[in-house]
Amino acid sequence: MERLSLSEGTYLVKLARKTIEVYLSGKMPAPPDDAPEKIRRKQGVFVTLYTYPERELRGCIGIPLPEYPLIEATMRAAIASATEDPRFPSVSLEEMSSIIVEVSVLTPPEEIKFTDPKELPNMIRIGEDGLIIEAGIYSGLLLPQVPVEYGWSPEEYLMHLCIKAGLAPTYWLTGKMRLYRFSAQVFEEESPKGRVIERSLGRC
Repeated sequence: MERLSLSEGTYLVKLARKTIEVYLSGKMPAPPDDAPEKIRRKQGVFVTLYTYPERELRGCIGIPLPEYPLIEATMRAAIASATEDPRFPSVSLEEMSSIIVEVSVLTPPEEIKFTDPKELPNMIRIGEDGLIIEAGIYSGLLLPQVPVEYGWSPEEYLMHLCIKAGLAPTYWLTGKMRLYRFSAQVFEEESPKGRVIERSLGRC
């Protein structure tokens, strides 16, 4: 799938912010008519909110699968990240002046095939692979930037993925599951309403 340009990523970040601010002001945001062509294709996306300048997580919700046009998926994820993340109270409109907005545009998930789970750490690329685990009624997802931010090894990444899904940390070694990988282009504001950059996810 063709990657987005910085200008297209900037468009999405600004769309996410505007969507949140309009929604928090009591109105229902309408999809813009001027969206670039690539933003009309169906693609998964996550919107993440961080406090500024502390860069503490304030909300993160997404649509992992390409179910909606990217423009619609971004708007849905933006509203949800500000108002529906169960870990946090809803963001206030006033708070948006001290929040930075990040948009992660996802590739479709691909299943990781393996015979011995002990092989998995060598198959995972930190800074490139986002992961999804599915085990019966349990599922969890971590974006590719997360293990970089926390300095996790592949083993720690798998453990935290299991925890995110509500499973035991070592479930990836012993349990029955399906594991998927995806990659992401990550665009974010440098400061609230500031310049948008594309984040490099290379390992720190």
